Amino acid sequence: MGLSASSPAAAGQSLNASEQHQPASPPSECPMHQEKRSGCPMHMKTRDHRTENTDDVPAHQERAYEFVACPVKSGASQMKDDIDPSNMMPPPNQQPSPGQPFPLSTVREESSIPRAHSDKKWVYPSEQMFWNAMLRKGWRWKDDDITGEDMTNIIKIHNQNNEQAWKEILKWEALHAVECPCGPSLMRFGGKAKEYSPRARIRSWMGYELPFDRHDWIVDRCGKEVRYVIDYYDGGAVDKNYQFTILDVRPAFDSLSAVWDRMKVAWWRWTS
Repeated sequence: MGLSASSPAAAGQSLNASEQHQPASPPSECPMHQEKRSGCPMHMKTRDHRTENTDDVPAHQERAYEFVACPVKSGASQMKDDIDPSNMMPPPNQQPSPGQPFPLSTVREESSIPRAHSDKKWVYPSEQMFWNAMLRKGWRWKDDDITGEDMTNIIKIHNQNNEQAWKEILKWEALHAVECPCGPSLMRFGGKAKEYSPRARIRSWMGYELPFDRHDWIVDRCGKEVRYVIDYYDGGAVDKNYQFTILDVRPAFDSLSAVWDRMKVAWWRWTS
């Protein structure tokens, strides 16, 4: 099982379709971006009848773009802009933790993954946010545990994993390009590291290793919620592109449509 095993086997046509209906998007303030989006009924509805749905959006995404690196800003001006005018303090999740042994970057990288009900994209956590998140989960730093350079590499691996997962989802969503010409977007996601999927358990009974992590991503397919299960397997050494994870991405058996998609892809793989 590899990266290719998590995507539909109708390689040429499906992949091309996904690329056509999920093009790279310029910033939301760009007139070209607005012109391109204006023809999509789903996005017109979002603008005319509702504001961005923040119920499912993590709080750290609301001010995320303030921390996305800008080449024309100096470090000093960026630090000044990071201050919350309501309390003249930086956001709590960007502050160094007590006893932190080295400084960490607060710069955040914009992903290629569109946020549902928004013209924005999801923004990845900074090194400082990731560090603080690990502390909240019970991890404690020791002298021989991790270095500042390690944190930089961890963030790059984390971001690369998510980009690859979204590419795999787009290959599945290419099967529905006709019904959703605007392309899918990500509504929310959650980690379920200890809740192994039935597929992962069956593989383990056959002698294969269990995944070291699992995520469930909820995708908005032009108004329809679709759940994807992502199992993460250890793929060995990290390569030059910061990839080492083997992803098994597929729609969950939540609907007849998902079952039909899985059956079609299984047949394509069997007969190809």
